[in-house]
Amino acid sequence: MCALSAENLKTAIIQSLRKQGYRVRNGVIFIPENPTKDDYRSLNKLAMGKKLEKSGPGVRPYEDHLIQYIANGKEVDPRKMSPCLQLVEPDSDQELLFRYACLHWSIPVSAGYGRRLRFLVIDENNGKLIGLFGLGDPVYSMKARDKWIGWDKEGKASRLYHVMDAYVLGAVPPYSFLIAGKLIAMLICSNEVRNAFRNKYNGKESLIRQETRPPYLVMVTTTSALGRSSVYNRIRVNGQEYWTSIGFTQGSGDFHFSNGVYDDIRAYVEKHCEPTAKHEAWGNGFRNRREVIRKCLSNIGLSADLIYHGIQREIFAAPLGRDAIRFLKGEVHRPYFYDWSAFDLSGLFAERWMFGRAQRMPEFREYNREQYRLWPPRIVPMKRSKYSNGSLCR
Repeated sequence: MCALSAENLKTAIIQSLRKQGYRVRNGVIFIPENPTKDDYRSLNKLAMGKKLEKSGPGVRPYEDHLIQYIANGKEVDPRKMSPCLQLVEPDSDQELLFRYACLHWSIPVSAGYGRRLRFLVIDENNGKLIGLFGLGDPVYSMKARDKWIGWDKEGKASRLYHVMDAYVLGAVPPYSFLIAGKLIAMLICSNEVRNAFRNKYNGKESLIRQETRPPYLVMVTTTSALGRSSVYNRIRVNGQEYWTSIGFTQGSGDFHFSNGVYDDIRAYVEKHCEPTAKHEAWGNGFRNRREVIRKCLSNIGLSADLIYHGIQREIFAAPLGRDAIRFLKGEVHRPYFYDWSAFDLSGLFAERWMFGRAQRMPEFREYNREQYRLWPPRIVPMKRSKYSNGSLCR
């Protein structure tokens, strides 16, 4: 790609932001006053369109096969639903289904940072997809999280390893009509997920500190997709609060540059800018997309404040044991974990939320999987996976 001139790139960036619905004045982005969730979806629309365009060639040929994992409403029996966690392996059928489902999200789903664990949640009663979640390395700088834990600089450096962030989390229709997003939020904190973390990272040396640490997953964090979220409200197990709201993000990021203009930004930066010095273990090149955007904005005469899109996302944290916070602060050497199996959590969800919802809102039975389709029908045989199904079910 040929890099645009500074002036042309500046114009392209401003036009792109305005096309998404932002107002730009004196180097600052303004979002609509008193924004609704529909406003947030609109601001993400162009970025989602670009994501779909880029992912299409690798996913579209298999949609006729993948959509068969989406249930028709009449195929869902709340009384017989049996959620099963499946670990997603690279280059597997499960990974393709994971990517396909993520293309339906309201905001662009990143690939996650550093360490990654991805799961599908399948209804064993009918073989259909209930939902999914992905865990990745948490961002290093998050004031609300660090203040809530009580971390100092060294404490965070040595214990952030034991925290993962759910960078995508949710249910797909028709299970989403039965508020199965709460089920997914509960399953994240199950024994099976902690065991998967332990199995994958036991004995592994950390990249930066060159240390081998106990493979304890002690806490999971996540941020809401569209401002405030009710998915995590009132989730309790045996009286224990499951997810806690700990504040809001500062409203910065890079998704509002992910709608076509980022490729021009990247081409310009690679030609005119130098990467910021970083740990040699991270390899060569720029640290991340945010660094690329910041360097571009500064170099072409735009305010670095354009990185602040103004959408403050609610931050939630789920400690996985009663002394998880003390462990993260270095006050105890071994965490005492809650003993919550996926089977037990699924039963609690069904009794607390799903059965009543199904009775009050039987409309979920009218859902047709064709409503989930992204592209016109096109039949191509599915590749055979070289991996097992990665099942963590009993």
